[in-house]
Amino acid sequence: MADILHRIGVTAAPEDVYTALTTVDGLSRWWTVDTDGDASPGGVLRFRFAPGGFDMSVLEAIPGTRVLWEVVDGPEEWKGTRIGFDLKREDGFTVVLFRHEGWREPVEFMYHCSTKWAIFLMSLKRLLETGTGEPAPHDVRISNWH
Repeated sequence: MADILHRIGVTAAPEDVYTALTTVDGLSRWWTVDTDGDASPGGVLRFRFAPGGFDMSVLEAIPGTRVLWEVVDGPEEWKGTRIGFDLKREDGFTVVLFRHEGWREPVEFMYHCSTKWAIFLMSLKRLLETGTGEPAPHDVRISNWH
């Protein structure tokens, strides 16, 4: 198994970061504008990108602390993987420990997704610090896969 791991610090309260990770409005302002669904535990969130998308079952949503999803639909490489955000306060920052875990093997798509996750986490940071994120389709194009 292989995992994608990232760490960012945001100059916003954990509650604000949590809201950006657990509401359709928040998620659509940093990841993809085409977001809908139920962000509460047991719900399913749908994220659409051109062409395709992902459906996530919300496994955990602990206010100001943790968000955990499982991919239930999307590309084969993503199905069954888990995406987690752990939050902690440190030196005036809310530190976001991100992981996309459970990849069966480190295929080329994983390399692409690692870079795109970093871009979207920076979009989350910008949203919380400036009020404006760069969700898809306004994100940075990194290759022919977008």
